[in-house]
Amino acid sequence: MSPEELAYLQKHEMSRRDFLLDSMAMGGLATSLGLTASSAAWASNLQAPEDEVVRIGYLPITDATVLLVAHEQGFFAEEGLKSEPPTLIRGWSPLVEGFAAGKFNLVHLLKPIPIWMRYNNGFPVKIMSWAHLNGSGLVVGRHTEVESFADLGGKQVAVPYWYSMHNIVLQMGLRHAGLTPVIKAQGDTLAPDEVNLQILPPPDMPASLAARKIDAFIVAEPFNAAGEMLAGGKMLRFTGDIWRNHPCCVVCMNEQQVNAKPAWTQKVMNAIVKAQDYAQQNKREVAHMLSRDGAGYLPMPAAVVERSMTHYDDDSYATPDAIQHADWGSGRIDFQPWPFPSATRLIVEELQHTLVGGDTSFLQDLDPDFVVDDLVDYRFVKAAMEHHTGWQQAPGFNADNPFAREEVIKL
Repeated sequence: MSPEELAYLQKHEMSRRDFLLDSMAMGGLATSLGLTASSAAWASNLQAPEDEVVRIGYLPITDATVLLVAHEQGFFAEEGLKSEPPTLIRGWSPLVEGFAAGKFNLVHLLKPIPIWMRYNNGFPVKIMSWAHLNGSGLVVGRHTEVESFADLGGKQVAVPYWYSMHNIVLQMGLRHAGLTPVIKAQGDTLAPDEVNLQILPPPDMPASLAARKIDAFIVAEPFNAAGEMLAGGKMLRFTGDIWRNHPCCVVCMNEQQVNAKPAWTQKVMNAIVKAQDYAQQNKREVAHMLSRDGAGYLPMPAAVVERSMTHYDDDSYATPDAIQHADWGSGRIDFQPWPFPSATRLIVEELQHTLVGGDTSFLQDLDPDFVVDDLVDYRFVKAAMEHHTGWQQAPGFNADNPFAREEVIKL
């Protein structure tokens, strides 16, 4: 990484100070919001805004694409809705805080975060749709000579947040390779079969990899592309090649506003479904629009964002073998809105034996089938999909059974 590229990442991307991820995982966010497992009464007093303006909060990653496209392409306006310019937030904790305080009424969150919010802290969050499919990867430093998951023994690997799909999928791969994920202080001795996990803000990941402070990272785009193009990293495996068409970020709203304003909610979801189709059919155009060379929603240059959304061919990723299931027909990132119940069930089951920092006792009592019905609102997205039908073009569509699927994981 050149000094200019390093300075760009450090100056213009999200900072460690802004991210606050570790404090959220350890309960700092719950304390700041007054949220506890018995705080349902506080949450029930939260009032929906009086107006019906769409207020989006987002992190500058491709997971936010459909929210940004819906605004930029005028899909909210087509539904008769006013939408304020989306607000870029530089960390999961401040995004959740803004959402909880009513500053934002439409956000994208890593799918395990709503599980933590609703069942550990009693906050009335609802998953309204998926934000995208796949869109993440495991990047390793060229100094490591790592060619497979099995080679990660004794290595330092960064994840963006404990309650993330990245942490779940990473640990699936480590366990399959006979390795043990651990959380130890930097400098502590690692056994040959141990892999040390640490929380690291995505913008710090490419620079840390280039400086050999970490050996690998797993994260959302466009930071994998940045790791490849700016930090000399190599893609070990795309997460969508491990778990076929998996969810990552999801579109979330406050349950009380959903129930109080069903007509407004339906219009919002109509726009989101339109945006899913548009993003799927126009990835290169959308990538340029999102980049700092376009509308500037993401601070990365167009070349990086375009790679993060379009560069996915078997020949380019043959060594290491990052794409082992080209026959799945998936892209590097894809877009379809339906929140398949089977995936939610699997996430809850996996979280119950995934190593995370902080107190996880609330997970042990969660019934996956209950979460499937309680956490996700299927009504509005399904109604929108009945009127806007381009989502059938997304990978994995099954015309015989479009609203159910079997989860496919191949490590």
